[in-house]
Amino acid sequence: MAARFHLADLFETVAGTVPDRMALISDSARLTFADLNDRCDRLAAGLAAHGITRGDTVGLYLQNGPAYIETFIAACKLGAVPFNVNYRYRAEELRYLFANADSAAIIHDAEFAPLMREVRGDVPTLKVSVAVADGSQADIAGSVAYADLLAHDPGGPWERSEDDILLSYTGGTTGMPKGVMWPHRAFIFACAGGAGFFNPHGPIAVPQDIASRATDSYPLSLFPLAPLMHMAAMWAVWSALLNGLTIILDEGRVFDPERVLDTAEREGASMLQFVGDAMAGPLRDALRAHPGRWDLSKVVNLGSGGAVFSQHLKDDLKALLPGASITDGMGSTETGVSGQAQTSGEGMMRLVASDQQQVVTDGRIAEVGETGFVARGGNTPVGYYNDPVKTAETFVTIDGRLWAVSGDAGRRDADGMITVFGRGSTCINSGGEKIFPEEVEEVLRAHPEIADAVVAGQPDPRWGERVVAILAARDPATLPSYDAIKTFAAERLAGYKVPKALVWVDEVRRSPAGKQDYRWAKELAASAS
Repeated sequence: MAARFHLADLFETVAGTVPDRMALISDSARLTFADLNDRCDRLAAGLAAHGITRGDTVGLYLQNGPAYIETFIAACKLGAVPFNVNYRYRAEELRYLFANADSAAIIHDAEFAPLMREVRGDVPTLKVSVAVADGSQADIAGSVAYADLLAHDPGGPWERSEDDILLSYTGGTTGMPKGVMWPHRAFIFACAGGAGFFNPHGPIAVPQDIASRATDSYPLSLFPLAPLMHMAAMWAVWSALLNGLTIILDEGRVFDPERVLDTAEREGASMLQFVGDAMAGPLRDALRAHPGRWDLSKVVNLGSGGAVFSQHLKDDLKALLPGASITDGMGSTETGVSGQAQTSGEGMMRLVASDQQQVVTDGRIAEVGETGFVARGGNTPVGYYNDPVKTAETFVTIDGRLWAVSGDAGRRDADGMITVFGRGSTCINSGGEKIFPEEVEEVLRAHPEIADAVVAGQPDPRWGERVVAILAARDPATLPSYDAIKTFAAERLAGYKVPKALVWVDEVRRSPAGKQDYRWAKELAASAS
């Protein structure tokens, strides 16, 4: 029985409570909770045999598959510190990340073995790298085979504490990635809902409550479509696992909406979780292009988190799957889940203000009508790993209480809500007016001839900056004119928010999780005429 608010303790209790329930379904495996727990015990013992111990950092350099979840759990069992690795990184980016994290172990797909050999010598803290077979037949020289670790007898128990941490690296779209240090207890309540989302009892009050959350959970399955290295996907996974729900994984190397829908139908998925318009749009398009192809009657929820989910796509998906609820979660790596977004007449969305969620400005809680940044108190991270300067900027103490201040600009409203405008670091200042790209992008993506959009500022001698839209067309052979785009946008936006120039591209560059690459957009915008 769980003795502490620690992911390993809670997971082991769930596995012992519902051992025969299906925990994980993917292209390569079907595992019950007992199977999954046993494999994680063996993997933990294998890592321990290679010197990995409590407090060591373990990098998950993996695409979606059972090994990602197994390694995360195994590291937690050891009291070690799992951290996410962007699998699109090249050698220099990996060197930075592995060094910043003081990496002791890296678990990687076999196809990444050549890059591991290239950077290993620059990571003096590395004790072992482990290669997961992925069908690539890559030479894994220098790494231990994942299967060899699984051959160990189960070990433990290992010492643990609620103060053990998880490292969640930010995407780094506007700077180098930073490792957010989440204590297990804070993560459970701020990121995984305190195991209260999928049962009639609500969040756990003491660790021992976790058994009833598994026993009495609703008969649901979760299909996370985003890369698991995107932490919002792992929030969803842990929210489900702690309730004894089944996780369905797509092991495809690119996002293919038709394959996803095939899997959802075949496995009877209850909930599809994705990241914003980059995934919602292709799902909508596939459903429109093939009416009646899929029986998705078991889908009860389509949920997004981590990026803008435009209203027109919500409406389209609801019309296509009327039996499913449409949800739009808001949060950040530094704050965890902020809540469900509500439609806003201005800005991106609205959130509920509370004792744990406020707007912070100038080192204090904002008054009604003031604009600052959305912040979380209560269950928070304790800082950025190896970065005391950035920690002091983001994690601030107000009236004796620690607050994690996100980069999301917001206004405290008189009705107890917060209006969220967008990411402050990407805000465009034109003639003193603040323009948040997300609002403009949502309007542009609603245009029937635009497939995708990202907005950035271009230096302007008169206004400081002007708005430039980088667009991908649905049909590159027939690009709409600037005047047509301007007229469409002007009907929905204030004049100063309307793009002053367009740059057409074959594809808008995004991270594997679907987030816009604003550094790339800024570079393209600089040359717009």
